[in-house]
Amino acid sequence: MKVAITLNTSWNIYNFRLGLIRALLDAGHEVVAIAPKDDFSDKLEENGCTFVPIQMENTGSNPWHDYQLYRQLKKVYRIHRPTIIFHFTIKPNIYGTLAAHVLGIPVINNVSGLGTVFLSNGLASTVAKKLYRWAFSHAHLVFFQNADDRETFLTEISLPQLPTELVPGSGINLSSFQPYPLPEVSAPVFLMVARLIIDKGVNEYIEAAKMTLKKHPLAKFQLLGKLDPDHARGIPATTIEEAVQAGVIEYLGETEDVKLFLEKATCVVLPSYREGTPRTMLEAAACGRPVITTDVPGCREVVINGQTGLLCEVKSAEDLHKKMEKIGAMSHHELEIWGRNGRQLIEDKFDEQIVVCQYLKHASNIINQLSSE
Repeated sequence: MKVAITLNTSWNIYNFRLGLIRALLDAGHEVVAIAPKDDFSDKLEENGCTFVPIQMENTGSNPWHDYQLYRQLKKVYRIHRPTIIFHFTIKPNIYGTLAAHVLGIPVINNVSGLGTVFLSNGLASTVAKKLYRWAFSHAHLVFFQNADDRETFLTEISLPQLPTELVPGSGINLSSFQPYPLPEVSAPVFLMVARLIIDKGVNEYIEAAKMTLKKHPLAKFQLLGKLDPDHARGIPATTIEEAVQAGVIEYLGETEDVKLFLEKATCVVLPSYREGTPRTMLEAAACGRPVITTDVPGCREVVINGQTGLLCEVKSAEDLHKKMEKIGAMSHHELEIWGRNGRQLIEDKFDEQIVVCQYLKHASNIINQLSSE
């Protein structure tokens, strides 16, 4: 079986789908990785993939560029003739599915989070939903990462008969993310790891840090993630610079190894407005760190409130501040217990092997079903 995996960056494939790739290769299948070329493209080939570069704009919705992406994918799929294709992220999900349908190739799509399309009601959102409906009517299966996202998607896209399954995110490699001893510090070190856009709750994190510092002036508030100036809801660099200059946060920039920062943190924070399954929360819990995140779809599923971390109100810096205060008041021993509980949660529900098994099972079922027709 030849399996194609199409994504918006090679970095994304390497960091989040390498376990799936290795499982496919170990089972004797051929894997074609399709994405824009970046620093991780060669690493995909080193791990046994056939890498095919494409051009893709990850932001914006220029109709001409999107049509060119559709044509590119159709050409690649025609040349390589995969047995089945896994699509991840919005543009591959839509234009890759349409291209595969023309060629009669089955696809499994992945909606990792509803994102801005479902958080707004503008023209771009309306158009995107219509494209989703057109493309996904030809999908053989769609994975969602939580039940709320699936229900909202099926309702707003109006595809009640769409074949769907739930999968616990991309899963966590339990060998790679091992629990670290909780650092003994005089004041808590809070760490937020996210792409720097409004919907991740960056502004609320900064405001909550300001409030908390009034009572805990020695507490540290770190921010790790990439600025995204091309995103319509990107956080301006000046906002981050002002918070750093005021001594509110420490901006850590980007990293290829988040574990280096998780190891030094007391608590990991993600005040997101909505998620599929937030990878940063899974990684934090796998490393034995208590977490604070919002009581919204996707986030609430990865926390046992009061046992592995705390849930706060969405878009409320005040409530986030209160939860930070609670973490700051806990003993080192209590935080260690929460960290151990979090690790156990990841082992029970979010092990990468659980995810990989679902992909392999459903891909085989679809191919066998089509072969028998």
